[in-house]
Amino acid sequence: MYDFTIADGTKSDLYRDLASALDALTADEPDAIANMANVAALIWQYLPHLNWAGFYRNVNDELVLGPFQGKAACIRIPFGKGVCGTAAETRETQLVEDVHAFPGHIACDAASRSELVVPIVSQGVLIGVLDLDSPEPARFDAGDAAGCEALMRILAPRIAG
Repeated sequence: MYDFTIADGTKSDLYRDLASALDALTADEPDAIANMANVAALIWQYLPHLNWAGFYRNVNDELVLGPFQGKAACIRIPFGKGVCGTAAETRETQLVEDVHAFPGHIACDAASRSELVVPIVSQGVLIGVLDLDSPEPARFDAGDAAGCEALMRILAPRIAG
């Protein structure tokens, strides 16, 4: 069992501590699915105001549902469709304050109002995306985007094929 001390201070403190915990969870584990499952649980436990946290994996240029926390989700998402597909296609983080205003948004959970999706790339190859949803509008900001990008830089080589 893991027990982490995660700061209750600033957002940068939170993401620093999450990075340390993520590193400890995944450093010696070679299985990608196990690592994604633990990271989804870690994020779910320590990031407030989420209603979904998890991964979509790049399988033959299509996003396929991976480990997550939250309600049952869409299983397959084509590149270029919705927030996750856009992040996969562009390889750019998508920070969406209001998912209802995002063209082509795919609503897996009608309660979601904002979303953050971070592409996971290792050695130039898209492995998948981290997807975070919140029932609060504008839940995520640039600090969350930067923090999650840093987390995925640690995780990427540990889940690469």
